[in-house]
Amino acid sequence: MCVRTRPGSTVPELTVRVARASNPAGTTAMCIRDQLDGLWSDDDFAEWYPRDGRPGLSPAQLATVCVLQFLMELSDRQAAEAVRCRIDFKYALAMDLDDPGFHHSVLTDFRARLAEEGRADRLLDLALERIKAAGLVKERRRQRTDSTHILAAVRDLTRIELVTEAMRAALEELARRAPQELVGLVTDEWGQRYGRAARLGKNPTHPKTRIKYLGEDTYLLLRYVRTYLRGLWDGPQIQALRQVFLQNYFIDSRERVRWREPDETGRPPSATAVVSPYDLTARYARRGGTRWRGFLAHVTESCDDGAVNIITDVTTTPAPVYDTRSLPVIHARLERRNLLPAEHLVDGGYTSVALRDRAAREHQIHLVGPVRKKTTRKSRKGNVIDNNDPRRLRRSITPGQSPNQTGEPLAHDPTRMFLRPQSEAERDG
Repeated sequence: MCVRTRPGSTVPELTVRVARASNPAGTTAMCIRDQLDGLWSDDDFAEWYPRDGRPGLSPAQLATVCVLQFLMELSDRQAAEAVRCRIDFKYALAMDLDDPGFHHSVLTDFRARLAEEGRADRLLDLALERIKAAGLVKERRRQRTDSTHILAAVRDLTRIELVTEAMRAALEELARRAPQELVGLVTDEWGQRYGRAARLGKNPTHPKTRIKYLGEDTYLLLRYVRTYLRGLWDGPQIQALRQVFLQNYFIDSRERVRWREPDETGRPPSATAVVSPYDLTARYARRGGTRWRGFLAHVTESCDDGAVNIITDVTTTPAPVYDTRSLPVIHARLERRNLLPAEHLVDGGYTSVALRDRAAREHQIHLVGPVRKKTTRKSRKGNVIDNNDPRRLRRSITPGQSPNQTGEPLAHDPTRMFLRPQSEAERDG
């Protein structure tokens, strides 16, 4: 479908009268139209669509519906119903009152198009330009950043299930691209093993037998494709199978396929380990008591007192990436948008002495955040005594005074305390 600019983006007169009569004070959807004249126009999306073909729905309207859907926490069905029934939605989208709207599945297709080639960032840039022009967000004000975990659209798989699913996905890819090449390779046993999705659980029957034939079958298929089907070697599922095989198996000195054990040959770290053959970018991560497979989203928004909070940046990273590595990227993106803050509020995951110095030196940003908590294994078990703990502050000396003979820590600033070395008599006794 192509995009054809609408003859006008003004709100129909009848829609204006009914919307004003039913909502004299206005709504959030109506404010988007009144203060911003809509966030986007169809011309902003012209490069996303072909020039010829049947005209499609207005991408500017679909993008605005996605924003309203997020603000009001609506599902796709609820958002499509709001476009059909709510007058303020028709006002925000400059639609006639008798416009039937669209099917809810259109929103899914539009978001899939939006996720390609960094288009979401481009859309955010266009919206922020209009928001800055309206005076709702300004540079060198206060902003804050926090991260949240995003689950990948994949199922949690055990190691055996992961190899089985990777093998099944690779066979399906070969069946689509070169079905005649699998006639002499695939047997009835392969059909039983990989003919349907793996549902084995954590305690499958005969695990050692499954591990053995999974490794042999995978190694055979990879060698066959590498030798006889070199044109299909670069297929996404074949490469996914290769990565899954390498992180779970190895070839020993006798050319045998062996299962990787953590205490013997080791396994790749979570930053590089594949968790699903259907999404090679998803990773496993753990933060505190939260464990997930997916990504991290770092959301930055303005937070001036008495002003509207506006999202100024959304940065997505793999799940195991530390927040401290994402902060310089966020500052660079804000600088490109001319929206650098004067004061940046963050949580403990983003703070460090080096980052505070770098933010002040490169961008003149005052980074504000709590001191990072101890996250070592001993501290999680409660076996670590803090440096300022009274149990470690055995004696205190104030300049010009004698040591405290009672041996009890003083109740003043702990930074003036230090440990008194033991005498020879104390060490011998």
